[in-house]
Amino acid sequence: MESQNVLIEIDDGIGVVTVNRPQLRNALSSETVEALESALREVEANADVKVVVITGAGKAFVAGADIKEMSTMDTAAARAFSQRGHRLITLMEQMKKPIIAAVNGYALGGGLELALACDFIYAAEEARLGLPEVTLGVIPGFGGTQNLPRLIGPSRSKELIFTGRQLTAQQAREWGLVNEVVPADELMTRVMELAQNIARNGTLAISTAKEAVVSGLNVTKENGLRLEGALFGLLFDSEDQKEGMHAFLEKRPAAFKGK
Repeated sequence: MESQNVLIEIDDGIGVVTVNRPQLRNALSSETVEALESALREVEANADVKVVVITGAGKAFVAGADIKEMSTMDTAAARAFSQRGHRLITLMEQMKKPIIAAVNGYALGGGLELALACDFIYAAEEARLGLPEVTLGVIPGFGGTQNLPRLIGPSRSKELIFTGRQLTAQQAREWGLVNEVVPADELMTRVMELAQNIARNGTLAISTAKEAVVSGLNVTKENGLRLEGALFGLLFDSEDQKEGMHAFLEKRPAAFKGK
């Protein structure tokens, strides 16, 4: 699905996906959610892309869902909209490639939920993060009530959701929501450096580690350890494992091929 609401730029193994509705602070309409899903499937299928970065055009990351569109929804339409969002975040969580959220401004409501579906979040100093849905008479519908407690615990999650308050980037870092806070003019440089660092590592190892972490969160620790052991063993049948260990022993950089 082609849409100017979402742009893709690929540079040196990094796929940058930009939500491009700056006049509306990149609000997530149904069309934009579908365009994001299409863009992410495209970069996932592109063998040249090792790491994905999601950001927003202008001064916002994503300031929430499109309130104008939602204001006319009935129960069935709202449920379908939520399910569309769930399909998007499930796709992100199941993608083999790591995803970094570069939060350059407001990440509210659906915007924060989008960021939460990424593997980690880097934020500009001016960024604001929150789930203000209760101030509109509704609740988070794109996974916020499920993903936020898994990240920062139920107590703080309920405080953030029940009050609808916005956290500064630094407060979000202190709460364990954001990995790093950097000046706005350095955000993309820092994120791209991080992405390139990840891209140099074993592609299969990164995707397998992501699978182990994401899947392990939804099972008992005992079953998670079984999964880890099985995945660990499988990697020893890969070319990347042999290349990585031989390169270490030969004191040279590894040339991973993702095989």
